[in-house]
Amino acid sequence: MSDPFDVVRHPTARRIRLSLDPASGRARLVVPKRAALKPALAWARGKADWIAEQRARLPRPMPYEPGMVLTVADVPLTLAWEAGTRRRIEVAGDRLSVSGPIETLPRRVEAWLRRQALDLLTAETAHYAAAAGVTVATVAIGDARGRWGSCAHDGAIRYSWRLILAPGWVRRATVAHEVAHRVHMNHAPAFHALVEHLYGSDPHPARAWLRAHGAGLHWVGRSS
Repeated sequence: MSDPFDVVRHPTARRIRLSLDPASGRARLVVPKRAALKPALAWARGKADWIAEQRARLPRPMPYEPGMVLTVADVPLTLAWEAGTRRRIEVAGDRLSVSGPIETLPRRVEAWLRRQALDLLTAETAHYAAAAGVTVATVAIGDARGRWGSCAHDGAIRYSWRLILAPGWVRRATVAHEVAHRVHMNHAPAFHALVEHLYGSDPHPARAWLRAHGAGLHWVGRSS
């Protein structure tokens, strides 16, 4: 039986450390580069109750299924499925109407969410880029667990598609943050001042919201 945690040899770690990723539910044992592995594993295996306790506190999985409510760009939508051959997903009032094979519903709903996210994040990026007087090479989406956005030196910006599930004010603060990196590729005071200028408000509450609630967004679409 495999251990209920991932083992990582870290070159700069000074001590053994066990943590739980709230986005994935995986436990992680960090071991210093030169530390003996056997006693570290024995210590971590003795923490099984702690791991179980931390996992019990994780956000509740929200599988894509009929009747669930998804908040998409601040709009609550109830997922409504019916048998039929229509594959297109449509918004009908407060419902997200889906037909077609029930077994493909999760894949198709997530693909639809990703398209909505890319369209909206592309538009909001263009808005802030114009305000900052910069260009953005490309806008793309992914599903990284460790960050909500990133800006490369070549001008490409990438976001987590799950920002479409966050409140709009949180999403826009993240976009302003990444666009500001087109001017300052650091986190110096001038960078933070530009983020606040572009966003038009203090962005710190948005970052705090993601720290407090962001993990829950990663459990949308998961069954366990």
